Amino acid sequence: MIPRVTSQTQMRAAQANLQASAQRLAQLQEQSSSLKTISRASDDPARAANALAVRAEQRATAQYTRNADNGNGWLTTLDTALGASTTILNRVRDLTVQGANAGTMSPAAREAIALQIDGLKQDLLSQANATHLGRTVFAGNSDTGVAFTDAGVHSGGSTPGVDRRVGADSTVRVDADGSAVFGSGPDSIFALLATVSDALRNSPATVSSHLGAIDTALNRVIAANSDVGARQTRIESATAALVTQKGTLEAQRVQLEDADLATVILDLKLQEVAYQSALAVTARVIQPTLMDFLS
Repeated sequence: MIPRVTSQTQMRAAQANLQASAQRLAQLQEQSSSLKTISRASDDPARAANALAVRAEQRATAQYTRNADNGNGWLTTLDTALGASTTILNRVRDLTVQGANAGTMSPAAREAIALQIDGLKQDLLSQANATHLGRTVFAGNSDTGVAFTDAGVHSGGSTPGVDRRVGADSTVRVDADGSAVFGSGPDSIFALLATVSDALRNSPATVSSHLGAIDTALNRVIAANSDVGARQTRIESATAALVTQKGTLEAQRVQLEDADLATVILDLKLQEVAYQSALAVTARVIQPTLMDFLS
């Protein structure tokens, strides 16, 4: 049985086909101007969901990168301060060895060495109070403004360390425990230097007995510097991985969202030809009749 095809059926089918062709043409025109394959989620829900997931990962990666940059600044400040502290303590040791030769030095010479050690003590205190962006790097999360008072007392207390998240499951500590590195109060390196200076002035024969304590303090600072170097290596490795991940995510985003201009223009020209052809064919096939006006 041959199905019956009426004029109304032909017109409805032709109109639907023309609307679909016009819609496709409009979509390609929008892509050519925006250079995006997705203008709204309804264009391709699955692709849109994937694009949103990639963008979320990009935002997280950008934050991890900022964290790593900030952490690297903290660790660089620590490395500089500990390196300078090592140099200072080496100089203190040399002066202490020199001052230990009590039989060959005059009181004025010993006083000159004591003054140098007093100056080096202040330099060491300055390094122990090093800051990065207004934050003391040897005082954890303390907000006191300085890690050590002039008396050599550590003001960081027992506050937890400062961490920076550089990955979904990776954090790196970016500060140092000042009390563990320099000591605090009467047990601090600063008190030791004051003792050495006092010995040079008042009891030169006891100066050499402090060399062991100076070596212990020096080794503690060197060990802290090595630990900071290891953490800085972790930060640098994380930064390199984040750069790679950033490039990978951007490639995924481009593949999901961005349109290939050459391909879009070619499709647009083909669709224009198809639409114009559909209009011409429909105009020739569907001719108005007297029945159209009577109905």
